Amino acid sequence: MQLHDLVDAVTGDEPPMARTADDIITAGRRAERRRRAGFASAGAAGLVAVAVAGAFLLPTLAAEQSTPAAPAPAGAATSEVDAAEWSDAAPFTFTFKGYDAGTLHVQDPIVVSTAYQIASVYSDGHTSNDKPVTKEEADAQGDTIEQKKKASGGKPSLWAYLTVYRPGAFDPAGIKDGRNVTVAGRKAVQATLPVGLDPRNELDPGNKLFAWEYADNAWAAVTSVSSDDATPSFETLGGLVEGLKPSQPTPALVPFTVGYVPQGYKPLQIGTHAMPGLSGIAAARAGDYGGATYTKPAAPTSGLTGPYDAVEGAIKDGFHIFVTPSTSSNQSPEPGTTRCYNASDRPGGDGSGPEAGGFCNVWSADGKVVVQVSTGGLGNGLSQSELEKIAKGITVVDVNDESTWTPAAQALQP
Repeated sequence: MQLHDLVDAVTGDEPPMARTADDIITAGRRAERRRRAGFASAGAAGLVAVAVAGAFLLPTLAAEQSTPAAPAPAGAATSEVDAAEWSDAAPFTFTFKGYDAGTLHVQDPIVVSTAYQIASVYSDGHTSNDKPVTKEEADAQGDTIEQKKKASGGKPSLWAYLTVYRPGAFDPAGIKDGRNVTVAGRKAVQATLPVGLDPRNELDPGNKLFAWEYADNAWAAVTSVSSDDATPSFETLGGLVEGLKPSQPTPALVPFTVGYVPQGYKPLQIGTHAMPGLSGIAAARAGDYGGATYTKPAAPTSGLTGPYDAVEGAIKDGFHIFVTPSTSSNQSPEPGTTRCYNASDRPGGDGSGPEAGGFCNVWSADGKVVVQVSTGGLGNGLSQSELEKIAKGITVVDVNDESTWTPAAQALQP
């Protein structure tokens, strides 16, 4: 399943219950016929890994983010360029922290790759769609967009994230129909993104990209998917420029180590206290523990215009590792058990198409934690026996004690 299918899958009026990958695919195809009927739901892009794995709840409208912050300039006025130095930190290292910029609130980054770091961005006056809901919450919200908005106090929905790229990784010239501007003394590019983030569609004024050069040949970009065309504006997004500062480099930690990785597969991105990639950003407050994505061959670390899983076909052969609480699964816990499935085992599935893929679940002895290894959406290039070998080689430490966690760069190597 491609990114735009997943955006469509939650823009309709189906309640966000626990569903299988095939349920979501069906909803996405049905939504193709009504792309303009609803807003681009926040968090939808990050369902790539969640949906195809077939084991997680969907995120939906969650509580309003209302972190207090003093008003700040929008950032459109020219100011002296910050001379703070950014260190040449290794991949899988966090080099900035969350900050406030007027009505916007950047969180600490939770996803990091060989080319970038990603943090959620919340906004006063919006609801943020990055937390799964219970059945009771879904029932209370109802099954239409208007009912959901009413249940959340009538606030517009926003799904936004800040991607901070390593030097040379981001190509501003690759932004389609990007407009060059200068904000706070820095080169910047702004562009309106299409409906469902699908490049084949018409532009949606509520979908925006704003990128700026935060250091020499190093860019940051905020992606904003809002149900309100007017907010946040490009001017508001530009307010993020002056607040981005370097911090002490900190290795990203994960609560597991791998014991076996098939030949040729390289670690691409991880999530700490989150799933890897945009899935982790989509479910940032879901309480997940960590994860990683591998690809074969190694993905390019230059010429990017978005995160790897926001670009169609960028990952042609790979697998995910998810470490989550059993409460995040729509499958009953089986303490101490390993279960593996092929794509063709799924109801109504024929094992074909980009969404196809097998997966293995390994439950902890007490059934409270589940490790899943999945090829869903990543080319389905590995056999079930290989997935099982990867899954059984993963060692999980105390998910509630970060002092036992391992730096990702070390944990991802057998």
